[in-house]
Amino acid sequence: MTDVDYRQAAPPANGPSTANLADILERILDTGIVIAGDIKIDLLDIELLTIRLRLFVASVETARKAGIDWWETDPALSSKAARSELREENARLRERIEALESGDDGDTSSSSRTNDEAAS
Repeated sequence: MTDVDYRQAAPPANGPSTANLADILERILDTGIVIAGDIKIDLLDIELLTIRLRLFVASVETARKAGIDWWETDPALSSKAARSELREENARLRERIEALESGDDGDTSSSSRTNDEAAS
């Protein structure tokens, strides 16, 4: 009687393994990578449209080292930035209210009342 081997053979490796991809991604995020390109549309030597593309792929720590931290100050992306923006707006509105109440804005309604009272 013949023994049949039912073990599955490993599929052939067509590309890099997951560990290699993870290593490459980790290296890219640690050091960062910049992809830059320009798209120009010209018609009869007249430039109609130019699009400049710049892509910086990196980890948060690497981006901070490069001086990039816009996500921390964008109110749409950061609740801390949104609260800060609300606080600043609130302070500006309070200053305007104080100015209006103290009459520093050149309000003529109080002077018109004084003129009306003097006429009567």
